[in-house]
Amino acid sequence: MQQAEFLNIVTPFKDKLFRMAKRLLVSTEEAEDATQEILLKLWTKSNAISSYKNVEAFAMTMTKNFCLDRLKSKQASNLKLVHSNYTDDNSSLQKQVEASDSVLWVQRIMEELPEQQKMVLQLRDVEQYDLDEISEMLEMKPTAVRVALSRARKIVREKLLEKHSYGIR
Repeated sequence: MQQAEFLNIVTPFKDKLFRMAKRLLVSTEEAEDATQEILLKLWTKSNAISSYKNVEAFAMTMTKNFCLDRLKSKQASNLKLVHSNYTDDNSSLQKQVEASDSVLWVQRIMEELPEQQKMVLQLRDVEQYDLDEISEMLEMKPTAVRVALSRARKIVREKLLEKHSYGIR
């Protein structure tokens, strides 16, 4: 496979690979390294890459597995899960502060979710993948993906409501 052809296949989703790595590894530098490593692995498999039914799903799965391996390694013992990609320039300062606070709370709540729910929520609500793609990437049945997504959303919703109710019920 020629370099230009490879780039045409990989370029549309390389940012998604980075965001997935950033979600899992927190550190921008770690995420960049992970993304570069995945792209290098894809390049070494470039001759076989066209045989994959969904190259993007394959690459996302590779990224997820690579990052989870990094998190399990001793050198990554200080990494944690965080995500911040929310910006809105049209809001008032107060709304921006409130939105930022809500995003931070959602991040904290997501950090506490079980790994599977965290991944499903990230892929569906942040990366906008459909359920079948998530099912393929995470090697889960579509029903299990829907259940994990529903449970994750329910936990996030309940904890946000609990936080915003200020003890008033």
